[in-house]
Amino acid sequence: MGDVPAKAVDPAEMRAAVQAVLPWLRGEADQPERPVLAAAVRLSLRTLEQIAPGRSVEVRVPPFAAVQCVEGPRHTRGTPPNVVETDPRTWLELATGGLAWADALDGARVTASGTRADISPLLPVVKF
Repeated sequence: MGDVPAKAVDPAEMRAAVQAVLPWLRGEADQPERPVLAAAVRLSLRTLEQIAPGRSVEVRVPPFAAVQCVEGPRHTRGTPPNVVETDPRTWLELATGGLAWADALDGARVTASGTRADISPLLPVVKF
């Protein structure tokens, strides 16, 4: 069974979804409603997937989404060898450039395992 390409993310839709959570990321508002937060996370992760197609790194942002990206050796079963995992706020801060990858690692806000798990060259996925 071949891979079915994901539907392309509309850049305007992704920007609008992420823009809706910016006040929260800046500390100017309470956490957005779950559907608003979920849309921002999912669309920004799918954008990362489009920017760096492949299946060698899995980026997980529970409870909302996980994507596989970055060219390289592909895993087929079990836990992938290259995994990035973080919470929704940290992901969105990384995705918008509000948090540097090194700072997220140093502050234990993201876990990255595997030789290809450094996704810093792909960040931010959207700029405001």
